[in-house]
Amino acid sequence: MKSFAYEKLDVWKRASRLTCNIYKLFKNCKDYGFKDQVTRAALSIPSNIAEGEERQSAKESARFLYYSKGSAGELVTQLYIAIEVDLVHKKSALALIDETKQLSSMLAALIRIRKGN
Repeated sequence: MKSFAYEKLDVWKRASRLTCNIYKLFKNCKDYGFKDQVTRAALSIPSNIAEGEERQSAKESARFLYYSKGSAGELVTQLYIAIEVDLVHKKSALALIDETKQLSSMLAALIRIRKGN
């Protein structure tokens, strides 16, 4: 079976793992609106990496990487709020915030590469 190029990217692998961890963290959350929003933001990160890498040009790839980076910012915000309103354990959420920020930095570097900077 042929693999896609994005499957070799560490940023995609880590973003996919992060998404799984978000789903596990919010598995028992009864605030279904919040749970839906936070899981959508998390799922958007690796999904947009994959979609962008399947595009025809580096410019298009960079555009989807920007979407992914934006979703990372959204996820960090939602995790901070989840801590404040006691939806999740602080230690677990802070670890995911740190991972998301690292992914955001990795995405910024990949965007620079795709843009030729």
